Amino acid sequence: MLKAEKLSTFYGNIQALRDVTIRVKRGSITAIIGANGAGKTTLLHTISGLNRARHGLVIYEDRDITNFRADRIVRMGISQVPQGRQIFMEMTVEENLQLGTYSRRHADRQERRQDWEMAYELFPVLSERKRQVAGTLSGGEQQMLAIGRALMSHPRLLLLDEPSMGLAPKVIQSIFKTLAKLNEQGLTILLVEQDAKIALETADYGYVMRTGKVALEGEASELLENEEVKSIYLG
Repeated sequence: MLKAEKLSTFYGNIQALRDVTIRVKRGSITAIIGANGAGKTTLLHTISGLNRARHGLVIYEDRDITNFRADRIVRMGISQVPQGRQIFMEMTVEENLQLGTYSRRHADRQERRQDWEMAYELFPVLSERKRQVAGTLSGGEQQMLAIGRALMSHPRLLLLDEPSMGLAPKVIQSIFKTLAKLNEQGLTILLVEQDAKIALETADYGYVMRTGKVALEGEASELLENEEVKSIYLG
């Protein structure tokens, strides 16, 4: 479904990605793990059009999207849940979700209502809070809102950047169960996560990034048993 081939991305003269190649199979959950500064977020941003690759290609459904604008990439079926949620704190839950429908702004009222119902069914607490200002939600509720907003564009590929960040273990488990449910329903997921254990337990395939490069890759179950991964990332 998605191929990133020999991607090199820079911030000025600083190289953040160094010939990174990954594959994401349709219907899979693919995890990217690694320490802070490994290039994980830059990779997602390069795929979604927020950063530009200086070298390499991003191929989505057999189409070169390397230089496409971010809004066009969303319309093609790739949506990203950013690190730190980045919801609009002064808007209500419902208004945040409505912003997620921007790429489908010509949809009629009934379609939009169905979108909201989908988000509320997935995260019932959002229905209870739909008139509430997003900045007053708990961290877990904000993460649910960020995921719900991304789903409003009807993505076929969902990119998630550190969904467990700053959340309690019980909330993390709940969110990852929801991600597994979405995957069972056919959504392909590319997951960047610093919590290597839960990422690899959830994923089908995984990549380990280090200093802007792919250091290891393999079936997620195999990476969980890899001695280097155990030593560095699983404690």
